[in-house]
Formats: sequence, structure tokens, C-alpha cells
Amino acid sequence: MVDLNKQIWSLAETALEEKESSYLLSSYLEEHGFSVQRGLAGMDTAFLAQWGCGSPRILYLAEYDALSQLGQNTVPYESPIAGKNGHACGHNLLGVGAVGAAMALKDYLQNSRISGTVALMGCPAEEIMVGKIKLAEAGYFKDYDIALTWHPDSVNQVSEYRYQAMYSVQFSFYGKPSHAAVSPEAGRSALDAVELMNVGANYLREHIDPGARIHYVIQHGGEKPNIVPAFAQSWYYIRAPRNEIAADLFSRVCDIAQGAALMTGTKVETEVLSSCPATFINHALNNILREAFEVVGAPKWDEADFAFAKKIQEHFPLEQTLSQIEAHPRLYQNKTCSLDTEISPLAGRPFAYPASSDVSKVSTIIPTGQIMVACYPIGTAGHSWPITACAGMQIGWKGMLTAAKVLALAGRRICEDPDLLNRIRLGS
Repeated sequence: MVDLNKQIWSLAETALEEKESSYLLSSYLEEHGFSVQRGLAGMDTAFLAQWGCGSPRILYLAEYDALSQLGQNTVPYESPIAGKNGHACGHNLLGVGAVGAAMALKDYLQNSRISGTVALMGCPAEEIMVGKIKLAEAGYFKDYDIALTWHPDSVNQVSEYRYQAMYSVQFSFYGKPSHAAVSPEAGRSALDAVELMNVGANYLREHIDPGARIHYVIQHGGEKPNIVPAFAQSWYYIRAPRNEIAADLFSRVCDIAQGAALMTGTKVETEVLSSCPATFINHALNNILREAFEVVGAPKWDEADFAFAKKIQEHFPLEQTLSQIEAHPRLYQNKTCSLDTEISPLAGRPFAYPASSDVSKVSTIIPTGQIMVACYPIGTAGHSWPITACAGMQIGWKGMLTAAKVLALAGRRICEDPDLLNRIRLGS
């Protein structure tokens, strides 16, 4: 698994470009007895690997997309690799860990002659909220009893995060070109419309749910300063803690886009690239994952791991680390520790989380459980160089192996005790 992980980390392929990463993972499973389908739901880098037959039908979810321009050497200080993408969300660990869990459960069922189906869904493009959405729309999840997955984190816990509902939307404005100096009155600026829309969205922020988020980039702003832009385009992520809040906020942002078009004499086209609901938490499945996590235990760090993580923490503002410690009161017991050494208890209720994940879509179709395993220092910001660094060395590998064991053990318990599956279906 470590060797496979090194390869995925080095490839660092971004969303929907994960050709070699996808092939490495699917081929590894194929070589070990899984049947494999590739190119699912119109995505070349999506795949389904399956072994066994009958119930329970347990599906592991794998991701393997990297982030643009976040290449980083495996050192405890910022050392970017020029022009290189990087696994600054640790999806190299996530994908290989899920493969390890599927392999372990398959071997156990094969040796013990217990019935069950083990499958792994290769889910591309999580970073742009596409992979699992398209796979869900194509019906690939509905035939399984449960889905299990994990994510690298700085804290060990069974996830009770309710990821935000989200809309990924492009707004394309169409105006009229003209010479910006000689005949500006003849032009209708699409870029003006984009900028006015952004201003309106920023004013809207004062009047939205405190947990909601609006963020955007301008993807196209014109060709040259002396030509009134006839085309401009922005890309928005619109998030909120609950589905109905997100839908209302999306509608209001669309109204702002229409207003910007009206003010500038342009036209706007709105394209929803992807949308995802908030996460549904299955408490019965979480209890099984928690018990498995207790058996396996937290990752075991050595002095080199602690020292590496401590050097990384020296680059963080103090308040960055303190904010995470305050969010997890358990960490107060050892505030100077650079890596998490324990497992958080279950609270038994969802926690609103500001980010979004397409795992949420799966959770609304079949019972879905997720664990978070420490793979980088406490206080690390998401999508940053320390994650890339740790994902390529033994801190990340230890977290990955821990996750694989926990997910495999949870799957084994469900296969051994049919009553557990009934409790999971009831959610209690």
C-alpha cells in the first residue's frame, strides 16, 4: 500500500485527469481477483471493482484527485515543486486506504467462507464536486447496502460532520464589443456585469445564514483593455448548512446575476455544473465505526513523526492552531502535542461543517459512514503545503494504514452479524 501510495502521490493528477492514478488502483484490485468496470457515467477515470456475491453488499469509496499548483517536497517547511500539482487534500492516501480496506475484507471473506459482496467505487473529481454526483445520477450506488469511506485529517474521529449543501454554478454574460476609447457608448460590457454581480453577492453576505458561504472566481474577463468585453464568465460555489437554505441562496444569487445583466444591457446564462445536498448522518453505522476504531487504535507515532510535525507547526500563526484545539476540547489535554494520539468520542448529533463533499450525495441514497484519521499536524489549514508534504511520507502512510484497518474491520463486523445491517437500515 505504501508503494502504491507513493506512485499516486507522485502523479498528482487533478480532477477528471486522474488517468494513471485510476488505472493503478483499478489494476491492483483486478490483479487480486476483483472484476473491474472502467469509464463509468461518462468519466474515463471512474471505475467499479467488485468481488463476491450476496448480502451484505459493502461499498468502499475511493478518491484520488490532486489540487493544482500545490506540489511540495516531503520536508517540514514550504518547498514547492515548480509547476507541479500536489495532493494537498491527501486523496492519494484516501484512495489507497480504501483499496487496502477492500482487499483486507475480500481476503477475510474468502478465507472464512462467509458470504458477502465487497466493492470499491473509484470516484474522480471530488475537488470540483462532480464524481459521486454523476455516479449517483447514473444509479451506481443504489444496489449496495452501505458505503464506507474516510478522509485524512488532523484529528482522529468518526465523522459526524454535516457537510454543506452546495451549488457549483457558472454565470456567462454576453454583451457587445466596441473600441473602449473611440466608441465606448456603443459597447455593452460583459465584464461590467460580472463585476457588478460580484459586488451584489458581497452585499448579500450580510443577510445570509451565518454558516453559509459564497465564493467565486472570474474565469474570463475579456481580451484586451481597449475592447469592451463582449463575453465574461464567473464561477460560483454557493453553500449552506441545509438544503432549503442553499436552494434559497442560489435563487437570490441568480437574481443578482439577472440584475447585473439588466444594469449593463447584457444577457446572462446560468449553468449549474453540480449540486449536492447536505450530509445525512447514520448513527448506527457510526457506532460500528467507532467500535472498530477503538480496536485498531489511533496511529502510532514515533519521535521522528512528532519532530517533523512540530517543525511544520512552527510555520503556523498561533491562533490557527488554537482555533482547532478549541474546536476539539479533547485536544486541550495535551495542547503541546503536534499529532493527535487519541480518538474523539461520538457526540450522537451532526456538526455543521463549512466545506462540502460529494460523499453527501451518497449518504442520501444508502447508509454511509466516514472516519477522519490524523495524517498531518494539529492546526493545519486545508488545501495547504503541509498536507502535501505529510501525504508523501510516513505520517500520512501511518494514518492511511490505520484507516484501512478500521474500515476493513467495520465491514467484517457487518458481514458476521446480519442484525447490524438491519440496525443500520433503521439508522439506530
